[in-house]
Parts: sequence; structure tokens; C-alpha cells
Amino acid sequence: MDTKVVSRGFAGSLPVDSVQALASKNLKNIPSRYIPEVEFEVVSIGESQQIPVIDMSKLDRDDEQKKLHQACKDWGFFQLINHGIADEVIEKMKIDIQEFFKLPLEEKLAYAQLPNEIEGYGQTLVRSADQKLDWNDMLFLFPLPVPLRNMRFWLTNPPSFRETFDKYSTELQKVTIYLIKRIAKNLGTDPEMLSSFFEDGASKVFGASPHSDSTGLTLLLQVNEVEGLQIKKDEKWVPVKPIPGALIVNIGDIIEIMSNGEYKSIEHRVVVNQEKERLSMAAFHRPKVGTEIGPLADLVRTNKAQYKTMSLEEFLRLRLSKKVRGKHLLNQMKL
Repeated sequence: MDTKVVSRGFAGSLPVDSVQALASKNLKNIPSRYIPEVEFEVVSIGESQQIPVIDMSKLDRDDEQKKLHQACKDWGFFQLINHGIADEVIEKMKIDIQEFFKLPLEEKLAYAQLPNEIEGYGQTLVRSADQKLDWNDMLFLFPLPVPLRNMRFWLTNPPSFRETFDKYSTELQKVTIYLIKRIAKNLGTDPEMLSSFFEDGASKVFGASPHSDSTGLTLLLQVNEVEGLQIKKDEKWVPVKPIPGALIVNIGDIIEIMSNGEYKSIEHRVVVNQEKERLSMAAFHRPKVGTEIGPLADLVRTNKAQYKTMSLEEFLRLRLSKKVRGKHLLNQMKL
């Protein structure tokens, strides 16, 4: 099974059984609503098909900056090393979130999602009793912006979680803003202008069916050693082998739209391990309220806009109106 921490939206979710609890029963057959209605495509196992590695400490050099550009353009995914987040901050975050998911179900349910709320422990965007579900549990939290934190869902067990999560989220935001500025430079637009959209934006911390992320950037931390993330490249699924201590970064739908298609958000999925559970933390960073989601003006002066422009609020309502599969949301945004 797969467990995730996701960090707000406009929609709640119907309560469903805990996947951890179902998995503990050693079921001979997985319940049908967790079995996808798609055939599994070809998986690439070639060593050459590995996502790029970007060294953040070298992004002030032209060669590394060019590598970032190619990674965003050709892959939409990269592993980020030397990102400046202290090892002890990352390791403490891993320990605390693993401790939470080890708690008895009754204790975890103290943080269960409430009706019409997306935050908390459970699943997201469950709309009906017969809807297909992902084989995962998640803890969905909004650490930023700070004034909008709902401490009702911030764990008190383990006792150190709140402090750990605050520190980790703050450091991730610094990395995100730095990357956004570097991305802006590569796109030929104003780094301060683009990063300002994300300065006070929301972040949320979430295995999953094939989809692209409806955010700006996603920064994922692999918490335990169980792999499972795959990205779609040249119509094949490429397994991602996390580098210890690295962050896995992917371009979201919003950056694809703002770049007018120069950078692509890539479909990805999580494959369930039959023997062990996988635990990851995905931090989704989107712009602040009031931002217009559309191609940046600098990029459509000489090129035709490929996507519609709408308010962030309208974009999120579109995203949260249904559980998104594949790149359905982006297809709706194309002109």
C-alpha cells in the first residue's frame, strides 16, 4: 500500500476505509473499487531512462542552469541534490511522519477529514460510494500561508511533529522560490515577478493513479526505502530511483500553462508494492490567491497563447470538481 502526506482546496471528501487497516487483514483479493479499469502499460527498465539530476548548489553556473532548462522541457521531472535543507531536518521529518502512520487506526482517526474539508487523514476527492479509489491513505495539511493553518489537523502525536513540520515546510518554501526564479530566468521572463506569485502561495503536503499535478511545482521526499513512483516518458512508464537525501521535483500544470507549453507537466503514478508499504511526502506549491493562471505576458508577445487564462480560484474549482485522471485538466485549459 501507499501512504502520503499532502499539504487546501475548495472541496471535501466522503469517508472511506483506511487502506492501512485493509492491508493489515491480509486480504486474498483487493476490493474491486481499488482496482483500476485500465491495462498496465509497458514499463521501461533501461538504465538510460533515469530522470535528470540537478545540483542546486551549482545553479549559478550556466551549464547547470541549462541542465535545469532541459530537465523541465524534456522530462518535467528531476532529482534535486545539494538543496540546502539540513539532513537533520529531513530525517526528523521522516521519523515523525512514520511514527504517525504506525499509530493505531483509532488514534489516527482523531485527525480524520471532516465533512466538506479536504485537510486531515483519509483520501481526497471521494465523491461517491462506487468511485474508484487509490490504494493509499494520506494526511493532507496546509502549512502555508501561516495565517491559514488549521491546527485542528496538525498532529500532537508524535509531540515533535508540529515543530518539525513547520521547519520542514519553511525550508521547502525557500527551495521552491529559488527554483521558480531559476525557471523564470530560463523562460526569459522576470524572476522577481514570477516568484512573487508564489511568495505567499499555499502549499499542501500526499500513492496515486496516473495524473499530472495541478500545481506550480511539486517537491517530493521519499520517506522510506520502498520505491513505486513512475513517470510517463515516450509512452512508457519509467521507474524513479530516489537518490538518498534528494528531493524529487516535478513541473505542475500551472507552470506548464504559465510557460505557454515550453515546460510540460508529466503524468506519473505510484505502483503498489505487494510486500511493503511506501511512504512519501509530496509538497504541492501553488500561487497566491488573486493570481491569474494563464500564459505569462512576456511569452505571448510573439507567440500565440496555447492556454486559457482564468483566476486561480476558478482554476482550483475546475480542478476540484472531480478526481482528475491523466492530463484531463490541462486539456480543458487548451485553446
